[in-house]
Amino acid sequence: QVRLVESGGGLAQPGGSLNLSCTASGDDITPYAMGWYRQPPGKERELVVLSWPAGSINYADSVKGRFTISRDNIKSTVYMQMGNLRPDDTAVYYCHERSVPNGYWGQGTRVTVSS
Repeated sequence: QVRLVESGGGLAQPGGSLNLSCTASGDDITPYAMGWYRQPPGKERELVVLSWPAGSINYADSVKGRFTISRDNIKSTVYMQMGNLRPDDTAVYYCHERSVPNGYWGQGTRVTVSS
């Protein structure tokens, strides 16, 4: 049974930073694209960043230059460093493994950016 567990959410002030991590237990993430999504209050879930197994990375325009994804395939863990946080980054952040047929999702970790 594959399980994705996120950690690292919390409260940050505007301009501050937070680091998220996601560990996949029971799975080797090496062959899969791994991503972070977020769902702001009252809005749809949206892609934040996707890390492809060959090394390419796709960031949403709203986070380019502020967020950085990295992965440690040996530890089956994906990280996201979030900097220069803004109030509109407030959301529940979800880790996603793009494996077939439907992939796997973490339970989500809440990030609140507020002064």
